[in-house]
Amino acid sequence: MNLLMIGLGGSIGAISRYSLNELLIKIMPTMAPLGTLCINIVGCLLIGMYLGNSMPIKDSSYYFFVIGFLGSFTTMSAFTHHTIQLINTNTLIATSYIITSIFLCIFATYIGTLISR
Repeated sequence: MNLLMIGLGGSIGAISRYSLNELLIKIMPTMAPLGTLCINIVGCLLIGMYLGNSMPIKDSSYYFFVIGFLGSFTTMSAFTHHTIQLINTNTLIATSYIITSIFLCIFATYIGTLISR
């Protein structure tokens, strides 16, 4: 049953990530991958809110939402792919993207834990 919940959440997360990224590209066309940055920040905020300061019981909602949905909604592979593309075109923007992503994602997770208290 857990695998089914992970698969269902993962498919919804992947479709959500793709759809939101495409929307953000249309709204904010730029050289920097702002869609991936925004998606990862939102995902980190949500996981912070869900997990809070303690590990929840690993029930079906955990497998669906945390492992499945958020696992495929946020993505390290898209982050690293965009980073390599930026390194090949503009090292300063690439460095800024890396620092901004790491800082804002950690900050968003922290804010999420504060919200869940």
